[in-house]
Amino acid sequence: MSNQLEQVLQNQQQQKNAQNEPSHDEDIVQLVCFMVSDEEFAVPILSVQEIIKPLPFTRVPSTPDYVLGVFNLRGNVLPLIDLRRKFGGERSVYTEETRFIVIKNKNQVNGFVIDKLTEAIRLKESDIDPAPESMEENENHIYGVGKREDSIITILRIEALLKRAF
Repeated sequence: MSNQLEQVLQNQQQQKNAQNEPSHDEDIVQLVCFMVSDEEFAVPILSVQEIIKPLPFTRVPSTPDYVLGVFNLRGNVLPLIDLRRKFGGERSVYTEETRFIVIKNKNQVNGFVIDKLTEAIRLKESDIDPAPESMEENENHIYGVGKREDSIITILRIEALLKRAF
């Protein structure tokens, strides 16, 4: 291979690598995306403990209807929240793609029923707009709205998701 061709190939590879790496001037947020009903949501990847296939759970009396109950995850009993119900929709219908996403923040850990896991993405902080101002601060589950080329993603606030109202 000629030196000139080799140099062109090296330049192409360097350009490709530079496009895939974030600039040092801008923060990158890594997110796990999933579907609840027909909407795509995301949470920061570092808050996700694991994603599992549905497990049996036990109903707990006197809890809100979005709290399905508790389930045992390797000796830890965790609350199980139906995100469809929490967001005002119908109860989740389990399919082959239904998953429990286990989310943690400090000492709090909960499981959430999601309809489908979609992907893990990286977004520039500048591509995330703040939550709409029309929402009450204490009831706001939305951290922001992530803009992608072909869609937008609602990014959820972990603290609000894990806040116990039962």
